[in-house]
Amino acid sequence: MTDAPDPTPPPVAPSPLLSRHGAVRGSGPDAGVAWHYGDPTAEQRALRAGGAVVDLSHYGVVRVAGPDRLTWLNSITSQDLTTLAPATSTELLVLSPQGHIEHAAGVVDDGAATWLITEGDHAPTLTAWLDKMKFSLRVEITDATADWAVLGEPVDAEGGPGEPVTWRDPWPRTLPGGTRYGPDDAEHPGADRPWRLVLVPRSGLEAAVVEREAAGWRLAGTWASEAARVEAWRPRLGFDVDHRSIPHELDWLRTAVHMHKGCYRGQESVARVHNMGRPPRRLVMLHLDGSGHLLPLPGAEVSAGERVVGAVTSVARHHEMGPIALAVIKRSVPEDLDLQVACEGGAVAAGQEVIVAGEGVSVDRPTPRGPVARGLGHHPSL
Repeated sequence: MTDAPDPTPPPVAPSPLLSRHGAVRGSGPDAGVAWHYGDPTAEQRALRAGGAVVDLSHYGVVRVAGPDRLTWLNSITSQDLTTLAPATSTELLVLSPQGHIEHAAGVVDDGAATWLITEGDHAPTLTAWLDKMKFSLRVEITDATADWAVLGEPVDAEGGPGEPVTWRDPWPRTLPGGTRYGPDDAEHPGADRPWRLVLVPRSGLEAAVVEREAAGWRLAGTWASEAARVEAWRPRLGFDVDHRSIPHELDWLRTAVHMHKGCYRGQESVARVHNMGRPPRRLVMLHLDGSGHLLPLPGAEVSAGERVVGAVTSVARHHEMGPIALAVIKRSVPEDLDLQVACEGGAVAAGQEVIVAGEGVSVDRPTPRGPVARGLGHHPSL
């Protein structure tokens, strides 16, 4: 098997773990780390069983220090951070004035600084934007990617005393102030996916992996972690977001947006869609026909008959479910309609599993006081 194509240079030096026997390098947003180490099926099974570690050292790490850090971040991002306790994980979005997603980051505070974990190529631009927004406040922003590496673990726990900085993925729990466009937390397929990200000194990355291997864990690639993410319907900035994306259509208000906090950039647009409108698109999971052994690439067109209705955003070959994908399609596409996905070698059939309902209404949408005016059913900037 040859290496996957690598059109995007990694933001940091390639991981030293790529020198491991059998390592196949990833591509695109996952360039710089291993896609797998020769046996992706066994790696997925080990991850599912809670006995694997994934090298995510290509992720970006931004450190925000200073006494004003939490109130300041609260004022410019989508999440309520004013009372965030140390070693408690959440996540945030940075939105445009029109409510489009520009950045996303896992957030955890260690009592002295707030750590933001994001896509590697977003860390420099996020750092620059934060630095531009600090004005005279007592905050210090550092792109710490060169010093800190990220490891992924199938563990459902915050970092404990004596452990390194750890971000526990809140997905799919609907956090305080959040809302959902998809199923109840307990019925969500992501409820069975424990996941956290651990920061280790970049100089000690290999030693941290060896320590876990000595405890019986297996080193797995992003093939395994991405298959678990797609199965859990978990949106990811590097794959599922484009220049038009708003959090409603990805069901990202569950964990990344607080609907009742004070104003922040993009808040008015978020509230307008939630209270009076509907997202123009919706995230859907696709079960792909695997009989022809064709697998689409992210960006592949999704069609209903002759009409293009959306695009694939994430693709995975799951060890039990076979080929699966996430796609963003027009909200008006009937939920029971079979779709087709373009692949090199021909289109493949795809059955859709609803994530964001076609109705496009959250579970706590306010009851309208009167008829909703025509034209409010769409995001104002789309």
